[in-house]
Amino acid sequence: MTTLKWGILGPGAIALDFAKAIREVNGSIYAVGARNLEKAKAFASIYHIEKVYGNYEEMLNDPGIDVVYIATPHSNHYEFIMKSLNNNKHVFCEKAITVNSRQLREIVATAEQKNLVVAEAMTVYHMPLFKKLRHIVTSGQIGTLKMIQVSFGSCKEYDVTNRFFSKELAGGALLDIGTYALSFARYFLSSQPYEVLTTAKKFETGVDEQSGILLKNAKDEMAVISLTMRAKMPKRGIIAGELGFITIDNFPRASEAEIHYLDGKVEVIKAGETEKALVYEVEDMNQCILNKAKMDTMELSIDVMEIMDEVRSRWGIRYPFE
Repeated sequence: MTTLKWGILGPGAIALDFAKAIREVNGSIYAVGARNLEKAKAFASIYHIEKVYGNYEEMLNDPGIDVVYIATPHSNHYEFIMKSLNNNKHVFCEKAITVNSRQLREIVATAEQKNLVVAEAMTVYHMPLFKKLRHIVTSGQIGTLKMIQVSFGSCKEYDVTNRFFSKELAGGALLDIGTYALSFARYFLSSQPYEVLTTAKKFETGVDEQSGILLKNAKDEMAVISLTMRAKMPKRGIIAGELGFITIDNFPRASEAEIHYLDGKVEVIKAGETEKALVYEVEDMNQCILNKAKMDTMELSIDVMEIMDEVRSRWGIRYPFE
């Protein structure tokens, strides 16, 4: 089988984990690029990476790279995705893939024009458990889908200089952790919600600190999402139907869920391994590229971005660079 040559743009903490996954699937990593050459060299030494660049543009100009993994802050994802596509590279980008749907639709159009694959590194879309649970839900095993609940709380240290709280860097709970919760909800809803109700508490820098989001689609399926980045909450998803409900704890990389039926019976569903979450992402991306296929989850990524646009509009939050 053809081994794709991956280039890593932005060697931060998540990139370290993703590089390990690329090595496990591909056996090697072709290139790494950073704004600082010494940082790129230090990263390359860990994984014996062949090409090292101290400039993002130089790396993207390398004709040997097939696919670029982008792990920079999401405020500049659009810029680097477009540069990658215009250099004829496939792109796998960390969440949130862009900061708004306008950016994402332009990216998707460019990728289609150039016959390139672009996808979001959203673990929910690639975990074997979720693929199995989606079949269970659509098959009617828990009856007609009625309600989805998702909570995600990550207590960030109080630091107004941190990117999580920076409006200039598209900070806030929504794009950092809310994208997981909304991706979970949209993955199981049968269609895009048309009704959005929401409220938020803003942090002193003007970004969203915590929020509640209520969604409803044309089939009256509803989703309730609770987010906060100044308090700890379980990363928990619940999918409820007329005949029972499914619970998934630590849902972003879950490998186990429980189905609770009306008669009290509990069925445990297992699939995949939490530790291989990023491996599944690499495998799915490789298969799409080698099979010349579009990543079917991109429509979900667009839907989630449109929901986030609407939510931020209701809050009156707009990033300075938009």
